[in-house]
Amino acid sequence: MLIDLHPSIALADLMRDLKTSTSVWLKQQKEFSHFEGWADGYAALTVSYGDKNMVIEYIKNQQEHHKKESFTDEFRQLLLKEGIKIDELYFMK
Repeated sequence: MLIDLHPSIALADLMRDLKTSTSVWLKQQKEFSHFEGWADGYAALTVSYGDKNMVIEYIKNQQEHHKKESFTDEFRQLLLKEGIKIDELYFMK
């Protein structure tokens, strides 16, 4: 998701509300009968406004993109490139 979050809204509050409301909806849909709930955590990254269109195009094409490189591999490389320490206990669980 690409969102423009107003500074008065805490990311944790947004994620709590988003995960709660989508969980309720998904559990009501027969197509998602095996949905048990979201993971405990989440990842949030910032992007400059100038890169917005690039990110939108990435999102539009990610299904095709991830046929070549898995999301897990790409995400791991992004975190490592940015110097973010990965806790393997929680990564992609």
